[in-house]
Amino acid sequence: MSEPREPLRLGTRRSKLAMAQSGQVADAVSRMTGRPVELVEITTYGDTSREHLAQIGGTGVFVTALRDALHRGEVDFAVHSLKDLPTAQPEGLALAAVPVREDPRDVVVARDALKFTDLPRGARIGTGSPRRMAQLNAYARGHGLDIETVPIRGNVDTRIGYVRDGRLDAVVLAAAGLTRIGRIDEATDFLSVDTVLPAPGQGALAIECAADNADLIAALARLDDPFTRVAVTAERSLLAALEAGCSAPVGALADLLADGQIVKEMRLRGVVGTPDGRSLVQLSTTGPVPETHDQAMTLGRELAAEMLAQGAAGLMGERAH
Repeated sequence: MSEPREPLRLGTRRSKLAMAQSGQVADAVSRMTGRPVELVEITTYGDTSREHLAQIGGTGVFVTALRDALHRGEVDFAVHSLKDLPTAQPEGLALAAVPVREDPRDVVVARDALKFTDLPRGARIGTGSPRRMAQLNAYARGHGLDIETVPIRGNVDTRIGYVRDGRLDAVVLAAAGLTRIGRIDEATDFLSVDTVLPAPGQGALAIECAADNADLIAALARLDDPFTRVAVTAERSLLAALEAGCSAPVGALADLLADGQIVKEMRLRGVVGTPDGRSLVQLSTTGPVPETHDQAMTLGRELAAEMLAQGAAGLMGERAH
């Protein structure tokens, strides 16, 4: 009999959503490699801080502890929600795979199974995202809706609990997260991306490992989806370019435009605005589907430059360095 193969160690946050999506990746990696995969639970700063994400920096607060564990060799690979990743790839780590993306849209979970546009005047809508606040408030102002956006923190149970106990009329969550934990049927409305653009990379996962582990990189690469990767690369390139000159919340989505079964073009849309929704810059561009990382990066940077030229940099002032 052959010796049992040593388990691969997958680093994951402890939240219910993180454990669910990491478990799904673990199953897929185990099937591909024939090796068992064990989850190693790691607590991040974003999990322990009770401050609002906008106050503690948002990007990176759920990632650093996992990356530290990779650098120290305590885990072999890690699974992140791609939208949580800082835009700069750290030395020594490789983004080995970006699997097929889940639904990138945001959803509403509202009392009495209400749709967003059917919420009563003065409805209180909870979200931890200034990006969502900016677009919801802008849409409400343009369509005669009277809403109040309320900053909240907490896991899915906590957030939906605010609706169940009557403290809020609705909360806005990512469709992908609810889908991965088997609770998408609790959504009462799906928000069109024409109403609210998602966060760059929303709905996608990122699988990282040590850059010098060529065998593991090759194994994990079998989970990579090329279309998802070029789409999120373009979105994150837009985000990186905007972050350099502006601190306003950013939404972005690259989607593939198909003629029948043939993918013809990619459209990249971006939005930046103030949380009150009074100032919004939203632009899009369409072109050939990028075939390389550099082409996707260029697409994002070009749209960001147009948005900055349209006044995006002035919405919340230039970021201090």
